[in-house]
Amino acid sequence: MTTAVEMAIEKIDEVKSRLGRTLGTPMRLRDLIRQVRAARTAAEERAVVDRESANIRDTFRDDDSPWKCRNIAKLLYIHMLGFPAHFGQMECMKLVAQPKFTDKRIGYLGAMLLLDERSEVHLLVTNSLKNDLNASTQFVTGLALCTLGSICSVEMCRDLAGEVERLVKCSNTYLKKKAALCAFRIVRKVPELMEMFISCTRSLLGEKNHGVLMGGITLVSEMCERSPDVLNHFKKLVPNLVRILKNLLMNGYSPEHDVTGISDPFLQVKILRLLRILGRNDARASEEMNDILAQVATNTETTKNVGNAILYETVLTIMAIKSEGGLRVLAVNILGRFLLNPDKNIRYVALNTLLKTVSIDNSAVQRHRTTVVECLKDPDISIRRRAMELSFALINKANIANMTKEILTFLETADPEFKSECSSKMYVATERYSPNYQWHLDTMIRVLQLAGNYVPDEVVSCMIQLISSHTELQSCAAVKLFRAVQNDNLNAQPLLQVAFWTVGEFGDYLIQSDDESGNVSENEVVTVFERVLPSSLTTVITKAYAMMALAKLATRFGNTSDRIGALVRQHQGHLNLELQQRSVEFTNLLRKDDLKHGLLERMPVILHNSLNAAAAPIDESSSAESVEAPEKAPAGENDVVVADLLGGVGESVPAAPVKSSANDLLDIFGGSGGNSQPAPMPAPSNGGGIVDLLNSDFFGGANNTPASKPAAAATSDPFAMFDGLGGASNGSSNVAPEPKGVMAINANGIEVQLYVDSDFDGNEACTLRLVTSNNNPISIEQFRFQAAVTKAFQIELLPPSGETLNANGDNTLTQLAKVRRIGRGQQLKMRLKANYVMNGSTHNIQGDVSSFPGLS
Repeated sequence: MTTAVEMAIEKIDEVKSRLGRTLGTPMRLRDLIRQVRAARTAAEERAVVDRESANIRDTFRDDDSPWKCRNIAKLLYIHMLGFPAHFGQMECMKLVAQPKFTDKRIGYLGAMLLLDERSEVHLLVTNSLKNDLNASTQFVTGLALCTLGSICSVEMCRDLAGEVERLVKCSNTYLKKKAALCAFRIVRKVPELMEMFISCTRSLLGEKNHGVLMGGITLVSEMCERSPDVLNHFKKLVPNLVRILKNLLMNGYSPEHDVTGISDPFLQVKILRLLRILGRNDARASEEMNDILAQVATNTETTKNVGNAILYETVLTIMAIKSEGGLRVLAVNILGRFLLNPDKNIRYVALNTLLKTVSIDNSAVQRHRTTVVECLKDPDISIRRRAMELSFALINKANIANMTKEILTFLETADPEFKSECSSKMYVATERYSPNYQWHLDTMIRVLQLAGNYVPDEVVSCMIQLISSHTELQSCAAVKLFRAVQNDNLNAQPLLQVAFWTVGEFGDYLIQSDDESGNVSENEVVTVFERVLPSSLTTVITKAYAMMALAKLATRFGNTSDRIGALVRQHQGHLNLELQQRSVEFTNLLRKDDLKHGLLERMPVILHNSLNAAAAPIDESSSAESVEAPEKAPAGENDVVVADLLGGVGESVPAAPVKSSANDLLDIFGGSGGNSQPAPMPAPSNGGGIVDLLNSDFFGGANNTPASKPAAAATSDPFAMFDGLGGASNGSSNVAPEPKGVMAINANGIEVQLYVDSDFDGNEACTLRLVTSNNNPISIEQFRFQAAVTKAFQIELLPPSGETLNANGDNTLTQLAKVRRIGRGQQLKMRLKANYVMNGSTHNIQGDVSSFPGLS
């Protein structure tokens, strides 16, 4: 019955609407909304909107139309749907100029939605706003203040700031509140205008009206965050803010401000935020607010969400100021109670805040370690991620064993997106806190098994470095890694890569060891390779590791040389050029009995890896991967001579592509970071045989061998170590040696080498070259230099080769600098400063250079 009545009413409305349009009355907004919602397809909706937009355009041509408000309202709805509505901008201006309040309201609403700073019509609003800011009706003035706060441009702010200041000082509380919020938007848009609002804003904090008080606190907070001088000015008002907060906390029930039994929680939150700003790094101000923060933390109701919001702001304030130790413990305990809350949003907020707090008071957060670990099992993925990050931040030498068990349990069932980050952080944590290297090795083998193919490349290289640099681990590592892959289902390629490298290097240890599960025979080892190499699940990189291992095992095993040779020859016709080349070259090499033992001997110790340089401290920040240890600038005589950094960076030019060494299939030749180079081997007497063997495009040709190669410039060619074996007389002495460089900056995993390319020549400038590499496992963007020299010199920075540094030393950036001598009597000294963005946050590093090799 009811449905039939509603349908009848809709039909009557539709008839009325049609009749109205017939008589010249435009469609009502309600009817337009009904038609749009009734559209079944996007094309049908577009047709409705286009038809009505055409009708609105027609009515706009009639200046005397009484339906302008209705048409603008419909146009705003069309704008909200995403269709063009710019043709209504001038009509909004006409409505703003009307004397009727209803017309002004729709006109200003249209101006707020349809205008922006790029619009030419935007300039026409200024006069209307100035007139309405002086209107006799407070509601009209309020409309003007709202519009000014929403669409103000820099010019408009400068023109109308004086009017807003006058309204902030007026006695009308309705206008005071809106004027304070408008002033807040003006200060945010044009910070230099804040001076005119300082004096009048201070009086707002003494108002009894809560709306005015909230507006004033919002304005003060913005000004304090933008200017240290204003911050010092308003620190005198801390007692006033404490008194206001205490009154809110202690006063009885106030119906007009009560929210679920708590007096004006919105104002309490605003005051707590301002106290946080005023008390940061100020012991005196912090002491004045300690008592009230303790009262808020203990007396606020926790059964309602508004109470939890106040407690959360209280915790943030306690942790941001120089509060007492007991107060910090109380704040962490509040977060611990949040972790037990059934609301997942509150648990997430607690974990996020604890992650920021752990670097401030680690011992207090450690008390809630059990609860944090339980959150690893939470069904919500966001909570699991924050719990994982916090778990790693809580690891120390005392709890490393227990925390590792919990994290490994989490890793077994973790989502794929967690496994990569978890395995990287596990390596960093175990490297820093493991009780011994054997435990470190066992734990990481387990991580490689559980994380499978999600283990990042840097962990593989770090595992190789760990085994290479500790002789006591090599025999045990070979056995354990072999057993781990003996029955593996090929779903852990990084584990296979580490195992193949270890077995290839220390295969002789493997067959000599007395393992609990029995001795390992040569046949068992080769059987594993015979199972892995032909499989379609094995990646090209893993096959490359396997072939290098087989080539080395051919010199360590005596009874399986035929099977090894057959495995190496398998890929001579492989579609992948890299594997095909390896197969052909290794086959030729293994036939040269006088060469293979020397060329395939055990490689030198690797002393460096990417995670050592970049992530030695465990991440204790809110971001999972952004770590920066603050570094003090070295003090010295340069501090007096060079007071400021001069000369910014010019426009950057695109960086030329640099061949990567970090993605080397067998980066073992580069030592994972370039700090260790293979010891030179004596050339055998039959040098002609070497030339015949190595004279191919793949090896680069004996006649193209450079005299020396820095490890950092290693290419992806795994045979680069063979360069130079073709005899020193074949032109290698004609290559100019690389000029000696100076380490200008070595901080936060970033290395900057300074080279002198040309000396001073009369009045000509000398040329300095800065070569930057990034050893972090995270790429760097917007890398820019600043430089200053002593007063007797001038420096000019030329455009750099780029602004992006890939992770793990994958490329380098080159910055050229021209230094001219403009005076005498001073030695050239330089201060370098670099800023860059890593993981979304900006970092700075700097260094001083006082020695320039080759510069007179």
